[in-house]
Amino acid sequence: MGDAAEALTQFDISKEETDKLVAEVIRFILFKSQQNSGCPIKREELTQIVTKNYRQRNLATCVINEAKNKLSSIFGYDLKELQRSRPSSTGQARPSQPQSAVDMKSYVLVSQLPVEVFRKYVQDENTAHMTGFTFVVLAIVHLAGGKIPEETLWHHLRRLGPHESEEHNPVFGDNKQALETLVQQRFLQKDKVSGPEGTTLCYELAERALDTQVKEKIKDYISQVMNKDVASVEID
Repeated sequence: MGDAAEALTQFDISKEETDKLVAEVIRFILFKSQQNSGCPIKREELTQIVTKNYRQRNLATCVINEAKNKLSSIFGYDLKELQRSRPSSTGQARPSQPQSAVDMKSYVLVSQLPVEVFRKYVQDENTAHMTGFTFVVLAIVHLAGGKIPEETLWHHLRRLGPHESEEHNPVFGDNKQALETLVQQRFLQKDKVSGPEGTTLCYELAERALDTQVKEKIKDYISQVMNKDVASVEID
């Protein structure tokens, strides 16, 4: 019995009831993650599954921890807690999101499978284009030092094809919404920054892009692109 499962025995609730709560939390996480294209799931949403019928202190925490264990051992997913990053600029204007949202705990599912296995058996080819778009955008922001004005970002994206005014792209649909999805998924955060020339909208790497594994993948992606460019020049 794991630590989380053992902790559940301290509550005056039957094993059948606790198992049901854990199962409900797991179902919600899997469904919500699929429905919202991998956008973070608020801890408050998971807590409410427990507290709607039970009032025991710390019960929700124990249920979520046991759900995390089962997601790992049965489904091969890590339920990763996100630490919301703060905007780096001291001269920023009003944040684009309420303060309460900044402080709110949330989770995302991250596959624990090897990359080759995930690509072969799990990855949906219909969403592969968004994976490519994500890495391109994050690479641009990374090379800009982790933060970039909106106009500069779109300047680089326009050179690659996507234009901010295009709402019916055959691959991405609404290009602006595709970029906004990266904000909702917490790969980027969007903030208004005050400067001598007025207020500028900037994109900055958010907590999912700052995760060690993701950062290494971005660096590998940049390295591959640069090596291809060098090889192309040598061939020419």
